[in-house]
Amino acid sequence: NVRLAIALSFMASVATTYIGAEVDSYVGWLVIRFAAGVASAFCLVIVTTHLIYTLADSRAEHMGNVHFAGVGMGILLCMGAVQMGGDVAAQWARLGALSAVLMALAWFLLPRQPLDAAPPGVNTSTAAAQSASRTLWLLITGYGFFGFGYVVSATFVVAMAKQLSVDASLAGSVWWVVGAAMVPSVYLWQAAAQRFGLFSALRTAYLLEALGVALAGVGETLWVLYVACVLLGGTFAAVTALGISAARISAPNRVAYAVSAMTVAFALGQLLGPAVAGRMADVLGGFMWPSLLAAALLVAAAILVRVPSSPNAS
Repeated sequence: NVRLAIALSFMASVATTYIGAEVDSYVGWLVIRFAAGVASAFCLVIVTTHLIYTLADSRAEHMGNVHFAGVGMGILLCMGAVQMGGDVAAQWARLGALSAVLMALAWFLLPRQPLDAAPPGVNTSTAAAQSASRTLWLLITGYGFFGFGYVVSATFVVAMAKQLSVDASLAGSVWWVVGAAMVPSVYLWQAAAQRFGLFSALRTAYLLEALGVALAGVGETLWVLYVACVLLGGTFAAVTALGISAARISAPNRVAYAVSAMTVAFALGQLLGPAVAGRMADVLGGFMWPSLLAAALLVAAAILVRVPSSPNAS
């Protein structure tokens, strides 16, 4: 039952967020954050797949990117919750309560129609199917590069601000800039995708994010870092939305598989990015080279974008 799976993933995500207030050991923290990652991945895959099916039934596929604007709104709400003060435990408890409210709202907004219906199948030749499979795997690989590329700046952007001798309270403002840029970005990129084509928009978003990541690493003033944060926030949710949409178009008969594979690749990139970048920063004495590596991977992701040989692709 898909509705049950959605409910369980929502509850697991809320629980693992709140438990952050109760865990006081390093090993326990690793376990609970791993569980939180698994829960959030299930939320993303199941709900996004359902959304794709629902919009296909309503012939409103062009709205598929809009829900990713919630990522930016979530960042702003979480920043607001953290800024309310208190110790770390109080902040995590507050975030748990906030996630419970948001998940409950999401649950009540889910359509009551059956969630296990699949979109119409697409008949393709063997050659076309092989071409579509190659296109999908190039997208998946690039999406993994995206996971690595964005997370270097996302993880260390506050540390980068502090390296500029910025006051600690002001350094945290960079995340406000990321979240504020993210909210309208999905709507703007949706318009760009409709005007210039989905795959062209995805390629451009990768390149602009690469520029932002590189600027974050080489910039020497807080204002340059703010510009980098605008580029990061202005492309992250869009790349997430456009990438999932591109995978759906590349694998119309295997939407759940495509979304799952993209999510796994993204998670691997997120896992490797901070570890590799942190080690490089320790050895090389700064975030310039890790940021340039991340930017290079984002450029590679743009190069890997291919338009599938499908009448629905653009």
